[in-house]
Amino acid sequence: MDLSQFKAIIEGLLFVSGSDGLTIKQISSIIELDQDTVKYLLNELKYDYENTVRGIQILESEKHFYLTSKPEHADYFKKLRSNSHTSKLTQASLETLAIIAYNQPITRAEIEEIRGVKSDRPIQTILSRGLIEEVGRKDAVGRPMMFGTTLDFLTYFGLRSIEELPPLNEHIEEGDITEEADLFFDKLNEE
Repeated sequence: MDLSQFKAIIEGLLFVSGSDGLTIKQISSIIELDQDTVKYLLNELKYDYENTVRGIQILESEKHFYLTSKPEHADYFKKLRSNSHTSKLTQASLETLAIIAYNQPITRAEIEEIRGVKSDRPIQTILSRGLIEEVGRKDAVGRPMMFGTTLDFLTYFGLRSIEELPPLNEHIEEGDITEEADLFFDKLNEE
């Protein structure tokens, strides 16, 4: 089998892996090629996507590779979402999402402490949209579920990693984190 066939197989593997993504080591093990060759083929695929008119790209985050939509097409994806059964996120959902994005991993109780109100519904809404996920359990009484953002969150907001979130003002009170983050998400939603 020649390398172009392996490149096509890698593309298919990335597609099938979805939001889990794959590491170079995983791909290498599956297709039985050395890691240097896999890295070379991934770079070729990235180049192909970047230098042709395509709707998807290869994104690397935390040593995992993913196929994602291109952020410059976000307006069309928003239209698709607005035409489907889902509607815009409520203020409470955006506020909750901002708290999770800036404080992850975080428990429901910690979210509610910051917001000052119950957050069951907003958490369920953003969980069902795939913007957050369970990332583990806190080593505390009752082992509460901890939440973090997903690859869909990054893709939706056109970010490569969570580190690309704008920094919060250092002189801001913890209660104002929500307001500052809301301004960021409102700006992104307008674009």
